[in-house]
Amino acid sequence: MTSFRLSPRVLFGAASAAMALTIAPSAWAERYAALVVDAETNEVLHADQADSIRYPASLTKMMTLYMLFEALEKGDIRLNDTIEASRRAAVQPPSRLGLRAGDRLTVEQAIGALVTKSANDVALAVAERLEGSEARFAQRMTAKARELGMRDTRYANASGLPDPNQITTARDVLVLSRALMRDFPQNYRYFQTSQFSWRNVYARNHNSLLGRVEGVDGIKTGYTRASGFNLASSAQRNGHRIFAVVMGGESAASRDAQMAHLIETAFEQIDAKAGGRPASPPAAVYTTLPVTRVIVTPTAMTYNEPEDMADVAISASGMAVVEQGSADEPSYVVPMPFTPRPVAGGATSTTSAYGGGGQN
Repeated sequence: MTSFRLSPRVLFGAASAAMALTIAPSAWAERYAALVVDAETNEVLHADQADSIRYPASLTKMMTLYMLFEALEKGDIRLNDTIEASRRAAVQPPSRLGLRAGDRLTVEQAIGALVTKSANDVALAVAERLEGSEARFAQRMTAKARELGMRDTRYANASGLPDPNQITTARDVLVLSRALMRDFPQNYRYFQTSQFSWRNVYARNHNSLLGRVEGVDGIKTGYTRASGFNLASSAQRNGHRIFAVVMGGESAASRDAQMAHLIETAFEQIDAKAGGRPASPPAAVYTTLPVTRVIVTPTAMTYNEPEDMADVAISASGMAVVEQGSADEPSYVVPMPFTPRPVAGGATSTTSAYGGGGQN
């Protein structure tokens, strides 16, 4: 049996979340979906609500990148061509690169910003560069989804910011994951990018399983309050590849733990079949790590993106384990003090100058 390995920071986040107060599980159960497929045989190794409608959040940017890769392949645009940010792109909410109207970046820099920072301002700039408007780009995205066999997906924007008309399923996300690798194998490497910098902005890839779970080599995370924490992954061991999707996780740590569990069990199934042994399917029950939601004031945060809201679990030690909501960062610890206060619905909150919900 091959074991997966998570960093101490992620493990600490998961453990602290488990010690925190429980939220109502039904809300997360309604968002959860998962699918794991053997890329070689097309066998479904695990499916849980795989065809139920879900919100993609920043998994949307997988299609934005597909459209950009296609334009590169057709010669409509080149890696060293520039993309200019419009006024509308400059005011997109987090997660964002911080583009101002008139700022320019190369196509390759845009790819890096979408993959690592999941930048909403860059996604809109790409849409406007390729189609003139985000509305036309979203129509093309939806048409491409149908062409690829994504039957239940509809796009309303290029970023994944909340829109009730922007929907997908775990199965459709997995179809798109496979299409990106199949159709643009030379560009799949971008999903392995560990870090990205542009001017004074530095970003790490939000996919914390890269380099921490054996064989994982892509591809994309996503989060909004409506969607929960989403992750599309691909992993290869001993020449055998699987694709997996987890949607609606209640935290980045619990989503990552679930994905690691599904990947591990999938390869155990594959190895068992190769050795002529009966294979045990992965448990269908979501491995919940409950947390209490709070909003942290920017001054309490130590990370470099204070515009983002945060989900926090209060550990037994009294420290605050932060999971970056809008940027979908791995867990990290910020020092107390900040004083949570009860809010409607049993959650916990503190005053924040940034108000509203975490976006991607």
